[in-house]
Amino acid sequence: MKLSCVKLLGIAGVVLALSCLTEAHARTLVRKPNVILILTDDQGSVDAGCYGAADLITPAIDSLAKSGVRFTQFYAAAPVCSPSRAGLLTGRYPLRAKLTTNASSQPGGTNGLPASEVTIAEMLKAAGYATAHIGKWHLGYRAAMLPQAQGFDHSFGHMGGCIDNYSHFFFWQGANRHDLHRNGKAVFADGQFFPDLMASEASRFIEQNKNQPFFLYLALNMPHYPYQGDNKWLNRYKHLPYPRNLYAAFVSTLDERIGQLLKKVDRLGLLERTIVIFQSDHGHSTEDRAHSGGGGAGPYRGAKFSLFEGGIRVPAIISWPGRLPKGEVRTQLAHSCDWLPTIAELCNVPLLNPDVDGKSLVPVARSASAPTPHEVVHWNDGPRTNAQWAVRHGDWKLIGNARDTNGDKLTDEDKKLFLTNLAQDVSEQTNLAKAQPDILRRMLKLREDWISAQTE
Repeated sequence: MKLSCVKLLGIAGVVLALSCLTEAHARTLVRKPNVILILTDDQGSVDAGCYGAADLITPAIDSLAKSGVRFTQFYAAAPVCSPSRAGLLTGRYPLRAKLTTNASSQPGGTNGLPASEVTIAEMLKAAGYATAHIGKWHLGYRAAMLPQAQGFDHSFGHMGGCIDNYSHFFFWQGANRHDLHRNGKAVFADGQFFPDLMASEASRFIEQNKNQPFFLYLALNMPHYPYQGDNKWLNRYKHLPYPRNLYAAFVSTLDERIGQLLKKVDRLGLLERTIVIFQSDHGHSTEDRAHSGGGGAGPYRGAKFSLFEGGIRVPAIISWPGRLPKGEVRTQLAHSCDWLPTIAELCNVPLLNPDVDGKSLVPVARSASAPTPHEVVHWNDGPRTNAQWAVRHGDWKLIGNARDTNGDKLTDEDKKLFLTNLAQDVSEQTNLAKAQPDILRRMLKLREDWISAQTE
C-alpha cells in the first residue's frame, strides 16, 4: 500500500486506500491456492466406486469426483513406478527426464531422477510455497536425488520401492534394511502402521502451513504389495474371492486416509483455497508378491508393466471447489505430464523449465467441449534398446515389443507390433497391424520421428 495514501486517509480510510494500489500490487495480496497431489500406487484402472467398481468402498475418492472433474481417458507416463513419478513431477516424458526404469532401492544407487530435472515442488517453491513430500519416493536413493534436492522443504517416508507397513523394512532385494526417513535422517516407529504415520505427518504439515500457500505431494504406498489392509476392512471384504479381498481391504484403507486428509482441510477452512489432484501411478500389479493380482482393469487389457490400456489408463481427478466444475466427467485424452503446466496455470506461477511435454488441462477441466491438448502421446518403457513402447494418435494406438502382464498370451507377431483402434476395440483384442498397413506406417513414422528427436 502506498504510504502517502494511508497518511491522507488515516486508519479509518484504509479500505479506500486500496484504490491507490497498482494492479500488480493488488495481485500480490491474493493468496495463491494450495495444491495437494495424491498419488496412489498400483491402483487398478477402474478400482474406485466412481469408476464403476461396485465391490469397493471408496467414499473419499468418490467425494473428489463429486466435487471436481473426473477423467476417463487419463494415462500414466509409464507402466512402472519410478518413470511414472518422474513424468508426473517434471511434466516431461520419462525418456526425456532420463528415468525409464525403476530407480535403485539401494542407498547410494546411481539410478534415479537427475538433479537437473525441474519438479513441481521446485516450481512452486520458487513462487513462495511451502513444499512437502510424504510417503513413497522411489526416484533415487542418493543425496542429489532425494526429495530435499528436488524442491521439497520437508520429506517423510521411504526412499525405495516399497516397505513393510509395520517394520518399515525393505526386504525384497539383498539384506533386509530399514527404510523410513524424515528429511534425510532415519527415524524409527516400530510397529506403527505406515498409512497412519503418513496421515499424521500430512495433517501436521497442513496445520503448520495453513496461513501460507503449500504444496503437498502425498505419494501413498497403497495398494502396492504387501497387502496389509486394516482388520476392519479385511473383515468387511471377507466375502470376496482371494486375492480381491486382500486388495480391496488395502484400497479402502488408503481411501480412509485420504478422507482424513480432506476432513483436515475442511476443518481448517481451506477447501476453497485448495486444489486436490488424485491419480494412480499405473495399473494394478499381477506380481507374485501381490498375490498375482487382486486389482481390476475393467474392460482393459494388461496391468502394471504393460503398455496395454490396463497398464497405463488410470483413475484421475482434479477438484477445486468454487473454481472448477463439480461432478463432471471428461473423456478427452490427458496425461500425467499435464499436471505440472495445469498447476502452473491455476496457481499463476511461471514454469521454471518451459521445455515440458505436458499441456495445461485447465480448458478441458472447465469445458467438456474443449479439445484434447494432445494430438500424439508417446511411451517408452525401458532403455532405448528393446524397449516396450507405444504411440497414440487419435483413436489409433501402436505398441512395440508388447507385453500382457494379465495372463493373456501374445503371438510373436503381436509382441512385435500391436495396432488397435481404441474407439472400436478398447479391450485391444484384435491386432490390426496386417489389416491396416497405411495406418501402421503412419504410426511407425510418428514413433521414429519422436525417438530421433530425442537423440538430436
